[in-house]
Amino acid sequence: MLNPNGDLQLRQQQQLQQRVEQQISTIYADINLSVSIEVLAAELISTMRLTDQFHTPTPQINHWSQKDTILITYGDSIFNQDEKPLQTLHHFLHSYCANTINSVHILPFFPYSSDDGFSVIDYASVNDALGDWDDIKQIAQSHHLMSDLVINHCSSRSKWFDNFIRGEGTGYDYFYTDSTYSLSNATLSTNGDSNTERHDIEAVVRPRTSPLFRSTQTASGEQQVWCTFSHDQVDLDFTNPKVLINFVSIIRQYLDNGVKIFRLDAIAFLWKKAGTPCINLPETHEIVRLLRTLIEHARPDAVIITETNIPNKENLTYFGNGNEAHCIYNFALPPLLVNTLITGNCQYLKQWMMSMPPAQNGTAYFNFIASHDGIGLRPTEGLLSDQEINQLVTTMQEFGGKISWRTVTTDTKHTANSKSEEVRKPYELNITLYDALKGTTAGKDEWGHRRFICAHTIMFALEGIPGIYIHSLLGTSNDYKKLEHTSHNRSINRHRWALDSLTEQLDDPESQHARSLHDINYLITLRTAQPAFHPNATQFTLQLGDQIFGFWRQSIDRSQSIFCISNISNTQLTLPLANVNLISSDFWYDLITGDTIKNISQILTLEPYQTLWLSNR
Repeated sequence: MLNPNGDLQLRQQQQLQQRVEQQISTIYADINLSVSIEVLAAELISTMRLTDQFHTPTPQINHWSQKDTILITYGDSIFNQDEKPLQTLHHFLHSYCANTINSVHILPFFPYSSDDGFSVIDYASVNDALGDWDDIKQIAQSHHLMSDLVINHCSSRSKWFDNFIRGEGTGYDYFYTDSTYSLSNATLSTNGDSNTERHDIEAVVRPRTSPLFRSTQTASGEQQVWCTFSHDQVDLDFTNPKVLINFVSIIRQYLDNGVKIFRLDAIAFLWKKAGTPCINLPETHEIVRLLRTLIEHARPDAVIITETNIPNKENLTYFGNGNEAHCIYNFALPPLLVNTLITGNCQYLKQWMMSMPPAQNGTAYFNFIASHDGIGLRPTEGLLSDQEINQLVTTMQEFGGKISWRTVTTDTKHTANSKSEEVRKPYELNITLYDALKGTTAGKDEWGHRRFICAHTIMFALEGIPGIYIHSLLGTSNDYKKLEHTSHNRSINRHRWALDSLTEQLDDPESQHARSLHDINYLITLRTAQPAFHPNATQFTLQLGDQIFGFWRQSIDRSQSIFCISNISNTQLTLPLANVNLISSDFWYDLITGDTIKNISQILTLEPYQTLWLSNR
């Protein structure tokens, strides 16, 4: 007898095999592989355990709603001497965020050697100082769990790198070196220029000021290892398919332990090729597409978020054609919103909002205004002028912040003696959001907390999924002691709260920490009940002048409209409602205060940094 279900499953298996083969062929088009494309595809499918059972994903499905808010936190941002930090985190979520936060991004929870987790020693283990896989699974049972896949590099203290130095064992051929680069460079015509390779390296886009290569003594002699970020973070060589297979195995393990959302860390730098800036290369995009194929066939509701702290236009490319990242970080939002609130002018924010394409179904923006990293400035390239950026940098320094820099190489080819020069440019602002908004370009003032909450009312209302950093939720200020202890600028925004100290602060309703937690939880509670705040609901920017920032959201079924209007200045302003074009037949009220609109022709008074969420439902 015929078995229709069996025949369908066989066809789907064949289609998956063909799709993976096609993606591998694109990635390794210029690489001489030691195995066939067919064998490599079959091994990837087997590693993800898709040989016998897999799901066929439905395209353009939104795996999110207005009910989703992601808390970004380290596993030990809150600690208690009497229990493992992951258990303390779980208890905090249930005690203080039970009805507001349904998703949690636990920053790298693996054994590491530097960069607060982003220099991973062992991808398969949970850091003993935090807990174990059972603790991770417990959190995943009550929250959507987001985990980092630190895929571009690993720790120089990892077993893989030890084997690289020894020249044997897993990892001995996992790392990108100057010899790997030279092999790809050999295909280029030098046209008689002996400095071609040097110029190629100078063209590489860097997010740091440290030298690109680290010298390492190995069993086969001295080698120069590529290090995009730091000399403790050695870049992996994805031209070797064994590296790809190993990471697919790691992804499978994370899925088995409850991870639903994968943050692809520093993914833009993954593939290197001579004669290019070694960022955002076609092979990198194809690897994202391949990982999505494998992940969504294993778990259809899994989500990939690409972490690409790069100029806005480049960032948008990681949506692909709806077949790469499900979500991309809205990296331009934090610097533009901070700039808006300290200048009292929303011109640049509006221009960016109007230029952003709506995310198609099956994709979404991931909105955040603070994170474990600093406030990146590269996404503002082409959006803010150099003068605006310099003013932003100066103001953050006056508020106690630090600045991280990157090196940019300029080529003076127009001169008789062509030479390259290196200049430093600000890469990111290192400061807590609470302190970043304690004043304006004129200095500190009394509106800091209201300015801080205003920033969140704007973010929570925007198209996309909101992510909130734990130190914004708790209104944490700059940690100068940790900064002094580590000498790393990012430490200023990576405070560790002792649970008893935090509880004492949260029990005092007048503390900035209790006020921040209360006000933000209140906004999230409102947000989750509004269909117009669905991450894919319609968004339209309003033109209300430079001091009032406004936009309109409409639910997917068109039953609800919300006009989000914020006074982003430190002075009282008036707004004729006629400028907003409310529908006269609808009943309108402010979701935040509960005040009703008695007459759509009335003139509203907006206090400094007040936000209205005017809803017809």
